[in-house]
Amino acid sequence: MQIKQLAQTLEDIKRVNAEGQEYWSARDLYPLLGYFEWRKFEGAIDRAKESCVSSENQVEDHFVGADKMVGLGSGSERKIEDFNLTRFACYLIAQNGDPRKPEIAFAQVYFAMAARKQELLEKTVAEFERLVARRQLRDTEKEFAKTLCQRDVDGKGIAEIRGAGDQVLFNSSTKKMKEKLGVEGKTPLADVLPTVTIKAKDLAAEMTTVNTKKKDLYGKEPIKGEHIRNNRGVRKALVDADIVPEELPAEEDVKKLEKRYAKRKGISP
Repeated sequence: MQIKQLAQTLEDIKRVNAEGQEYWSARDLYPLLGYFEWRKFEGAIDRAKESCVSSENQVEDHFVGADKMVGLGSGSERKIEDFNLTRFACYLIAQNGDPRKPEIAFAQVYFAMAARKQELLEKTVAEFERLVARRQLRDTEKEFAKTLCQRDVDGKGIAEIRGAGDQVLFNSSTKKMKEKLGVEGKTPLADVLPTVTIKAKDLAAEMTTVNTKKKDLYGKEPIKGEHIRNNRGVRKALVDADIVPEELPAEEDVKKLEKRYAKRKGISP
């Protein structure tokens, strides 16, 4: 089989389950990889499973048993062994297949490249979500500051209220968190936070804005107390989910991400 045809066929036999997850049937795959006997292909599968364990992945997540009944010429049926394979499992099988087979050599490259494309796609999606979250936080903080200004809190008071919120959310001051994460100069702490804590800050600020209006709060101290309560509640939700805000590592500066995406025509969060 020509390489171009093999590449197309590998995609043609791909299936999608009810959850939208792609997979390949080992029974469909083995003849395309140059094997004429299932029992010889089983050796590659067994070695691939060992590699899966060595890479600290769960075999059951990538090699799903899918035995099936097939008809015989006599009209009876017998059960044959099969596996539903993830793309990663296919890659491991190719890595552990007979290297003398040109189909195996191509499959090694094919599934490696496809896996890399998937990694890049997932990274792009994660970065995009972070950019959207940071933009939302900026909008929320503008409304937060506007609301506080209308309720007799000056710029210094707004900064103090925000700092009090950070102290509770991170169990540390804004200054110390910036030092810990290596944030220099006037760069906002939020610019290097992971998406989950950006959203946490956004939720706490939004809650304070809403409750300040709902409770008709005026002045620094009442609103500060409200903001502390809201950040305490958000922190509790995170910690209960085994997410400790101050222990999460810094991410790439959002401003660098924004510049990089600005260069990609048609892509803007």
